[in-house]
Amino acid sequence: MELHAGHHTIAHFAGMSFNMDTLYMTWLVMAFVILIGWLATRKRAMVPRGTQNVMELILEGLAGQLKPSLGKYWGLVSSILFTYFLFLLISNELGLIPSPHILASPTNDLNTTLGLALTSSVIVWFVGIKAHGPGYFKHYLQPFAPFIVINLLEEVAKPITLSFRLFGNILAGEIMLEVLNYLSPYLTPIIWLAFSLVVGIIQAFVFTILVTSYLGMSIGEEH
Repeated sequence: MELHAGHHTIAHFAGMSFNMDTLYMTWLVMAFVILIGWLATRKRAMVPRGTQNVMELILEGLAGQLKPSLGKYWGLVSSILFTYFLFLLISNELGLIPSPHILASPTNDLNTTLGLALTSSVIVWFVGIKAHGPGYFKHYLQPFAPFIVINLLEEVAKPITLSFRLFGNILAGEIMLEVLNYLSPYLTPIIWLAFSLVVGIIQAFVFTILVTSYLGMSIGEEH
């Protein structure tokens, strides 16, 4: 048995390697996010219906969980956090659609998850500077100057743990689904598919709420 989950079609250009399937699927997910946004806002009404109603339910539920950590800075990053969640949700579930090794989750590629995690770190720094000015970086010297080593290691560890957590969970789910489909091509994959759908939602939420917690720490008085 040859596993296809985690394998990528690689193209080489200018001395660099590109996972083409990841690029295609990332653009597909981006198209879905844009389409959903367009459908939810093209006929906005005070009494929402259809796609607008579904999206408002999801976003209001997310806002209820995320907004308390950010206070007055919520409006500054709310769109980014909503986009993170929608992008990750669609990405995580896309690889679960039965296809002859055509569809795969972009998040089963460490390049994607690490890129998202590094972007979140830049956003955290931006919001921290917005809240505290250049003095934001003084917290790396607290409580004593020698602690800068530990604090910088912690800063490096955040995107690494964020990316590997998401990557590992999604890739493991796709591998298990492929193995179970080979061993028992009827009932077991259906059960695991339902479980993986829930895991995909949870992982999108966990990533988003962790980024929110890092943002909350960056704007806090004690960082």
